[in-house]
Amino acid sequence: MQKLPAKYAAVLIPLLLTGIMTGIISGISTLRAVGFVPGLLVLWCEAWLLSWLVAFPLMTVLLPQVQRAVRLVLADK
Repeated sequence: MQKLPAKYAAVLIPLLLTGIMTGIISGISTLRAVGFVPGLLVLWCEAWLLSWLVAFPLMTVLLPQVQRAVRLVLADK
């Protein structure tokens, strides 16, 4: 299997992180809000998609700034 070039990491990391994170959080939130009801899976998917559509672009924009801020507070080796 051919691997993608390393330059795609800047997009793939936020894509996977936000997908996993918003999936888990929206699932918990949807379950707590409506309980085990018929159509729960559809409600969860709708909630996940909306939250991911916000989280992914936001993460791609904010990640470089957050990395810079973390480097400012870390001591050099």
